[in-house]
Amino acid sequence: MAASSAMPLLVVVLLLGSPAATRLASAACASEKFPAGRSYATCEDLPKLAASLHWTYDAAKSSLSVAFVAAPAAPGGWVAWGLNPTGEGMTGAQALVALKGSGSGAPTVKTYNISGYAVGASSPLDFPATDLAADAGGAGGKIRVYGKLQLPKGMKAVNQVWQVGSSVTGGAPDKHAFGADNLAAKSKLVLAGGGKAKAAGAPAVSPAAAPEAGGPAAGASGSGSDSGAASSMAPSGGKTPNGAVAVAGVSAPALLVMALVGFLVAV
Repeated sequence: MAASSAMPLLVVVLLLGSPAATRLASAACASEKFPAGRSYATCEDLPKLAASLHWTYDAAKSSLSVAFVAAPAAPGGWVAWGLNPTGEGMTGAQALVALKGSGSGAPTVKTYNISGYAVGASSPLDFPATDLAADAGGAGGKIRVYGKLQLPKGMKAVNQVWQVGSSVTGGAPDKHAFGADNLAAKSKLVLAGGGKAKAAGAPAVSPAAAPEAGGPAAGASGSGSDSGAASSMAPSGGKTPNGAVAVAGVSAPALLVMALVGFLVAV
């Protein structure tokens, strides 16, 4: 009798410790609600700074539509995300920066082609950028940065970097902190096949025949946008949390409840 009663409890432990339950519990990005008309095919909870990336990659057109979500280091600060086709760090990054500042309006989006450790003035990107916008006021003071990048044809994977700062001066981002998480805010973004982002410096996961991240595309658009998002909020339709699995739409807490019910019935 004791052995049969212990069996459901063992099932509970196995369910909670299973990779499926772990990935379901960690796919926080899937719960993000975007304004009506914005949806993304894939999302990834980035490993540092409590940030996430949502994206749709159109391989035929070599276009990448993104939404980067993160909270500034302090109210009135800034958030940034970018791609770096030439290295793993900040130098060479083609970045979208959303500046909140002290005003009550929507964050301002600016583009920065970062050539050194000083961000410098806003400048056009090597990847032509359009549809730039941002909104704020989400849970935890998060800012969401939207944009569409025209990437070099055949790109399969590329380094990405992201950052948060605490203040804005004269319409430009001030220096960010240099803590361990700030310095480690980088990874490999796998475009083809929606693979999970890897930490920068890890071995590439793209096929050996896949072309390397190519050089910059010609032309650029450096204009930012102050437009905010529509007030009507709707779930991001069709979004699949990157690296997560679907188990008949049942969440990890629901699996726990079902297992506990089975335990009580068996006892």
